[in-house]
Amino acid sequence: MGELDRAALQQALADDPDDTLTLLVAMSTATDEELRRQVRALAPRLLLDRARTGAVRRRGIGRPRAVPAHLGGELDLDASMDAVAAAHAEQRPPGLDELVARDWGRPELAVCLVIDRSGSMSGARLATAAVTAAACLVRAPGEHAVVAFARRAVVIEPLRGSRDPSLVVGDVLALRGHGMTSVSSALAEAASQLAVSRAARRVTVLLSDCRSTDEVDAVPAARALDELVILAPRDDADEARHLARESGAQVGEVTGVDVVPALLEKMLSTR
Repeated sequence: MGELDRAALQQALADDPDDTLTLLVAMSTATDEELRRQVRALAPRLLLDRARTGAVRRRGIGRPRAVPAHLGGELDLDASMDAVAAAHAEQRPPGLDELVARDWGRPELAVCLVIDRSGSMSGARLATAAVTAAACLVRAPGEHAVVAFARRAVVIEPLRGSRDPSLVVGDVLALRGHGMTSVSSALAEAASQLAVSRAARRVTVLLSDCRSTDEVDAVPAARALDELVILAPRDDADEARHLARESGAQVGEVTGVDVVPALLEKMLSTR
């Protein structure tokens, strides 16, 4: 009791990642307090590490560029040394227009993940949500948001949030399902989050079977988005395929927990 065998966990992940990740998520609500504490500390970091494997890096953040210091940015001491030395020789302070700063251009990608938590949120479904969150945070480290929804949308992490990614994934692991399903309101919240983004590409990732129960057509909200990627369970993807056809979105069918990072990477690389 109260122990987590790390070596056995790594072997289980190698043998059967889907079942092991699902079991690990279930253990985050274990009655054994010490085991629960260990799993909640480990699971977010483990999911982020797995999401980083094979992920394309540097697409979610801006690239540094040299600019005159009077335009802002962080002072580049190495690049400014000649100007500092010349000003010192002339016994005067260097001017801002003589100094060099490093400024970050706008990020290439912003992602808002929208998680359907209506109905049951446990087992493989909760594990898939946590893995998807980890993959989105890794793919767009500069600008990302996470929204969960049932009847209404709740922002777990705003686009301009700055929390450690492991805390965000931990919050996803704490989700519990309930209520009706309003896909339209969830997509409207995604549009609101992405509206403040500076990114060249703004993508909403919807993790849902897209079966609305509030009788509000989600197509107009989907069409209003810059870009929509839908991840739906393979055995329940009819409504997701319909929404994709009507709105011009991409749809990917999820066949297991551990396939999500690669599937998302593939879909975000296709335009």
